[in-house]
Amino acid sequence: MKRSLRRALWATGAVVALAVAAVPMTTASAAGSVTATFAKVQDWGTGHEGRVTVTNGTSSTVNGWRIEFTLPSGTSISSSWDADITRSGDRYVAVNKSWAATLAPGASFSWGYNGTGAYKAPVSCTINGGSCTGGGTPTTTAPTTTPPATTPPTTTPPTTTPPTTPPPTTPPPGGKKIVGYFAEWGVYARNYHVKNIHTSGSAAKLTHILYAFGNTTGGRCSIGDSYADYEKAYTAADSVDGVADTWDQPLRGSFNQLRKLKKMYPNLKVLWSFGGWTWSGGFTQAAQNPAAFADSCYSLVKDPRWADVFDGIDVDWEYPNACGLQCDSSGPNAFKNVVSALRSKFGSSFLVTAAITADGSNGGKIDATDYAGAATSLNWLMPMTYDYFGAFNAQGPTAPHSPLYSYAGIPQQGFWSDAAIQKLKSKGVPSSKLLLGVGFYGRGWTGVTQAAPGGSATGAAPGTYEAGIEDYKVLKNSCPATGTVGGTAYAKCGSNWWSYDTPSTIGGKMSYANSQGLGGAFFWELSGDTGNGELIGAIKGGLG
Repeated sequence: MKRSLRRALWATGAVVALAVAAVPMTTASAAGSVTATFAKVQDWGTGHEGRVTVTNGTSSTVNGWRIEFTLPSGTSISSSWDADITRSGDRYVAVNKSWAATLAPGASFSWGYNGTGAYKAPVSCTINGGSCTGGGTPTTTAPTTTPPATTPPTTTPPTTTPPTTPPPTTPPPGGKKIVGYFAEWGVYARNYHVKNIHTSGSAAKLTHILYAFGNTTGGRCSIGDSYADYEKAYTAADSVDGVADTWDQPLRGSFNQLRKLKKMYPNLKVLWSFGGWTWSGGFTQAAQNPAAFADSCYSLVKDPRWADVFDGIDVDWEYPNACGLQCDSSGPNAFKNVVSALRSKFGSSFLVTAAITADGSNGGKIDATDYAGAATSLNWLMPMTYDYFGAFNAQGPTAPHSPLYSYAGIPQQGFWSDAAIQKLKSKGVPSSKLLLGVGFYGRGWTGVTQAAPGGSATGAAPGTYEAGIEDYKVLKNSCPATGTVGGTAYAKCGSNWWSYDTPSTIGGKMSYANSQGLGGAFFWELSGDTGNGELIGAIKGGLG
């Protein structure tokens, strides 16, 4: 599947957006050293927010870091996050959290603090006994751009969230699951926030949200994007409950918004998904010591700041004992061992799930891994039954990226949803533990002259965020479906050819899911739907 390629490219866009939105930090320049760089995030005169970036500029993995620094008179640290801080007078010691100890060569990690008084850089600083800059006194360049908008500091207590009567949330009949991904980078260019899950009506239809993604680099669970996850300050207008974040509250960002959403919808569960196309490489190292990986995930997911937000953990390994962005050769038992360790660590009451390959071909990715053995440790599995075909093959042939069934002329045998479901069932994965995947987007080519599938192309069709991909909410108007094949829809508009699911084809897929006794459906991802949740409504209606 190439589903996560769009994530990788969107994630790149998210980094760019973050670089614009956040205050630039100074760069540690000493080669061959472990460095610590201080930077001002914001300064309101009587207080400030600072960020410290630890960078491993060596060729070896760093296991643990300790920063000792002195702040000038008139400034002090009042609170901090992502590091353990002790103080003696103006002298401070910052030590890594247990889950943030390991830094691979070239990797960086940031922690932050709120301080009293105006921002001032340290007058002296060492990390692991050496200079924070790798040579010389650490310096910090004052930012010239405006810091991210936040609620102005106040000495009054934060406003208490007003009581809200939760709207009714009726689980689908028979306990069918409706699971949707929320992409952390959606808060940037896409301007899609947790509040939109509520205002679109989607929250009342969902049973579970998958928050994507946490990182697995170095074989440990770690934060994917700290700004989006728990630092971004929300105004009243953009907040789920209409209450703005305050400068001194312990948790902000999407995590806090998810907490508010769960208060409004008590039946809604949230899982933190780790890996994805970009960060699946870390699972190879995780498979070498599954218990240590599980320990790191437990420490992160159960962090006291957001432990109440998450009801489960999701593994999105693309792909065990096979190739995705990287190739893994950990063996057929590696995936089973990793999820078993997570189950042992988190216990029986915590949700442990997995997004898996939907390659139903003979000798394909499903055959490479013992998914049936892993299923005993998982609440459910989500074969990614989309991204079978797309403009990653620039010349075509054109083909729907999410066919339910085969059809005459399909480019690859086993590349359709039913093939994956039947193969997984034949291997012993219970039907009730399988969810059918739906894409809330289309894939398309340009330079196409043939309306029916199977035509040649010259490249990827233009897309809002990435060539070859477009949201359903755009395509339903810009290129309405003109035909169906293999249980999904397609359209030709000018020289562009697109395939995507519509409410009608989703209805057919949900009928299939019911006939197969599947546990429900999941989709990638929420921001692709219309403002009134048209596609998720079709999923819920179809499962009923």
